[in-house]
Amino acid sequence: MADIEPTNPTTYVGELARRAKRAAARLATATTEEKNRAIREGADALVERRDAILRANARDVDNARNAGKNEAFIDRLALDADRIDAMAEGMRTVADLDDPVGRVLARFDRPNGLRIERVAVPIGVIGMIYESRPNVGADASALCLKSGNAVILRGGSDSQHSAREINAAIAQGLAAAGLPREAVQVVGTTDRAAVGAMLEAVGKIDLIIPRGGKSLVERVRDQAKVPTLLHLDGNCHSYVHAAADLEKAVRVVQNAKQRRLGVCGATESLVVDRDIATEFLPKLREALGDCELRGDEEAQRILPGIAPASEADWDTEYLDNILSVKVVGDLDEAIDFVSAHHSGHTDAILTEDDQAATAFLTRVDSAVVMHNASTQFSDGGEFGMGAEIGIATGKMHARGPVGLEQLCSFHYRVHGDGQTRPA
Repeated sequence: MADIEPTNPTTYVGELARRAKRAAARLATATTEEKNRAIREGADALVERRDAILRANARDVDNARNAGKNEAFIDRLALDADRIDAMAEGMRTVADLDDPVGRVLARFDRPNGLRIERVAVPIGVIGMIYESRPNVGADASALCLKSGNAVILRGGSDSQHSAREINAAIAQGLAAAGLPREAVQVVGTTDRAAVGAMLEAVGKIDLIIPRGGKSLVERVRDQAKVPTLLHLDGNCHSYVHAAADLEKAVRVVQNAKQRRLGVCGATESLVVDRDIATEFLPKLREALGDCELRGDEEAQRILPGIAPASEADWDTEYLDNILSVKVVGDLDEAIDFVSAHHSGHTDAILTEDDQAATAFLTRVDSAVVMHNASTQFSDGGEFGMGAEIGIATGKMHARGPVGLEQLCSFHYRVHGDGQTRPA
């Protein structure tokens, strides 16, 4: 906020959190209509302020290029008119979704006459720490508002100008709906100590969600005293089974790798059955064009001239136009390989054999497992959530794309008629 001087990161973040807590109390009682209006008006403001947002984003992109960032990073950072329109449309989609707050998740009666309900409620104050994607601010704002949570956004220094302009649009929506401006706040300093202050804000911030590179998520994992919802990386696999439709598999794998290189749902490692590798791999190489392939010995024999894959390659999220290639003997070996090297994000099997597909989907322990589909569908918008605040690869509370329902906790409401508990 403009009237808070970020000279002392701990004091500064504490004040942001205090204001967010007060706003969260108001949001918890906001009507669905109020929340929806704030989101829709914010979406309209994004479009109205498009030129200002693009100018701010151009500054961020120029700074990133001058700092030597690669093209995948630039792609994540850059906005254009279509991407801003998509951000606005994503917000409107969230507004159109059912309100998750107040849902009765379970209802049961006890023999003593007590009636008990488990009811969805907001978490409270969310701390969102993200890096280069400016759209995260819009997505997180819409999702948190609709689920009744206040949010403190700490974007990366690379996207600071874009983040401020996007937040100005969100503020416009909040004002139009009569909701507190402090419901969505941006940390107004690039000092990394502010991140540390957020991670230690026990009792002030209820949940931290990081969205960015492995180093950021590892820092959050290792230093946070506040509960977290995170994933380390997106080392996603596509496995082409012996019973795959090869033309379909080429099309799907090409999309899974190259639709957008810098997203966490991009396929980074290809696993292919030996029985079809000789036929499939040359077709795939042609489809992938200038993609750098790094293969094991069998893949190198089939595709002369490709680079050898090191052990590190099997565990690497490239976020670049690079694909590792592993040839396996059968389904069991493929599952063992994927299980040994994946990050628990998204893995896919390409096959026309339903029994093989079921085995893969059952035995591969990832947040998202797919059959005959691009791993780049691992996205909250594609799952009908309107948008997502991240992909969770843990097993507690939320897993996979995190949307409205996952941004709610619950409590129990107990209705009685004077019952007392016997001694």
